[in-house]
Amino acid sequence: MSAWPDGYARHVFDVVGSTLSEAARMAPTLNGPAWLLALEQTEARGRRGRAWATPRGNFAGTLIMRRREEPGVAALRSFVTSLALYRTFVAVSGQATPFALKWPNDVLLNGGKVAGILLESIGDHLVIGIGINLAHAPAPEDVEARALTPMSLARDLGVRVDPEVFLDILAAEYALLEDQFTTHGFAPIRSAWLEHAAKLGEVITARTMKDETIGTFENVDENGSLILKTAQGRVAITAADVFF
Repeated sequence: MSAWPDGYARHVFDVVGSTLSEAARMAPTLNGPAWLLALEQTEARGRRGRAWATPRGNFAGTLIMRRREEPGVAALRSFVTSLALYRTFVAVSGQATPFALKWPNDVLLNGGKVAGILLESIGDHLVIGIGINLAHAPAPEDVEARALTPMSLARDLGVRVDPEVFLDILAAEYALLEDQFTTHGFAPIRSAWLEHAAKLGEVITARTMKDETIGTFENVDENGSLILKTAQGRVAITAADVFF
């Protein structure tokens, strides 16, 4: 089992509405970064307010820390977090091949979604919400059209891991990458993330509320933007839902 990283608080709740909401409540009392884990959530949410099912046995966690950089720099921690998740999945399963990272903030297992990340700002704090299908996955009909098939670590890879065990490994992996990020900047994180990027070099679709862009996934730039090569030239996309 990984040693808990110095300087990070650890809070485990049996049942809460949402670890994101709990983090907002606790923020004024925290003296440093803190991990919050709920063994069950009753009011979970994902990007753009979408529901995220978190039955008991799955991972519903939040990391909260004081934001010391500009919002655009702080947001790059979505890559830090997804890379830490990738390394944790490899550690608990002993396998690397089934996992990939989907821009901007999902982890894939055998091409389907196994984990998602949500970043929010609460005053001068950054909150990183993480939902992982460890034991259970939503039914395909319960997700939006064209979304990737939900996967779970237990059902689709035969690996069962307790959420608290997963947290301990994830916290240790994250702390190492956080130190790298604050010391050396985004470049090494970006390079490592790209090594595990899903559909790099392939045609994908990036959809916003207003339009969609189809092009070859060519890169992620120094600002974390998705770079697509289209018939009209290269396009940098700062926020979108990506479809394969």
